[in-house]
Amino acid sequence: MELTQRLSSLLGTEVDDLERMLGGASRETWAFRAGDDELVARCDPPGAPHAGAMALEASLLRAAEAASVPVPQVVAAADDLIVVRRLSGETLARRILRDDTYAKARERLTEQCAEALARLHTKVSPAEIPGLPVEGDPLDGMRLTLDALGEPHPALELGLLRLSRSRAAAVGRTLVHGDFRLGNLMVDADGLVGVLDWELAHVGDPAEDLGWLCVPSWRFGGPHPVAGVGTREELLSAYAAAGGPAVDESTLRWWEAYGTLRWGVICVRQAAAHLTGAVRSVELAAIGRRTCEVELDLLEELGEPVRTPPQELVPEALTSLHDRPTAGEIVEAVREWIERLQLSGHDAFLARVSSRALQIVERELAAAPTLEQRHRDRLDALGVTDDAELAAQVRDGRDDEATVQAIRASVIDKLWIADPRLLQ
Repeated sequence: MELTQRLSSLLGTEVDDLERMLGGASRETWAFRAGDDELVARCDPPGAPHAGAMALEASLLRAAEAASVPVPQVVAAADDLIVVRRLSGETLARRILRDDTYAKARERLTEQCAEALARLHTKVSPAEIPGLPVEGDPLDGMRLTLDALGEPHPALELGLLRLSRSRAAAVGRTLVHGDFRLGNLMVDADGLVGVLDWELAHVGDPAEDLGWLCVPSWRFGGPHPVAGVGTREELLSAYAAAGGPAVDESTLRWWEAYGTLRWGVICVRQAAAHLTGAVRSVELAAIGRRTCEVELDLLEELGEPVRTPPQELVPEALTSLHDRPTAGEIVEAVREWIERLQLSGHDAFLARVSSRALQIVERELAAAPTLEQRHRDRLDALGVTDDAELAAQVRDGRDDEATVQAIRASVIDKLWIADPRLLQ
């Protein structure tokens, strides 16, 4: 049934001005009006049904609201659809971190996030929410996910190895939001007004939410580790003052590194959703090429920074059987056409994603022979045939300096293609 009809049937009233909102690679978000009410609907995209997922999210929102966690108010829910009242504020991280409108909010956001998490972790009983997933050992979960995806990543294996050797002591077992970060926080001029996107909520260690808030990818260029605006000390102090369980900085840093590893695995998994045909999406496809960005962050978290300037690429002049335009020139022409399109809303967002994806293809076409030879030489020096063999050896404990240097160099070369701005 068409979404407009579904919403009208669920709410018992006419629906107007239905428009797809930005964000949400894994779920769709739609704004609309029902009479005088401004509402938002969330649902799974076609091809990705999760039975009962939206009903569970509705239960989570109601429980969080009862615990004074700022969330959108639930209006109606079905197994595959949820409707909430629309909040007024901003979710785009770069605006929150840079616009003068949010200067006061930036000063308060760390404390407000800490307070919201403390309430969530101490005031909501997981037993009150039927169907809530219970997470086991987090590292075992990451290993199982990587094995199921069948795509070797030596840098992620190194993260698993190092984190398993320095495992943090458990803080407790509570409700965990699972995706508490900039992008999923609604902010106005005074600060936090809503915690959104509860699809990854589960029972786990509360320090997971604190570490996830500090993951480098969720700083969006901000100068500080906590959502780009605060220090770890400020976060932990405010969390304890709000009644959260005791978390020390070493535990926070372990979960921060774990969160970075987790985001890398999620990038691989989201790309797999596109590649397997489960959800065909240019956004999910492009996210797969962000994995190397996260791998570089992970190496930094593990104490393995880039000690020397990376070796720049010099595109090769290639001879070809084919007439011009070359493959790269054809891709360039398509990209330029996409960039000239006059689009709005979600279509404009996807056009920007498509343009960046085509830039990746252009760079790879120009430099692939050089990069492939470099990688082959590195593997030969380590005495392995491919990334799969190297990843398996790292999982078994291989962690010498030559191996780490080779992994670091491979991550950097991948990033030259995926987003060279991050190496400048």
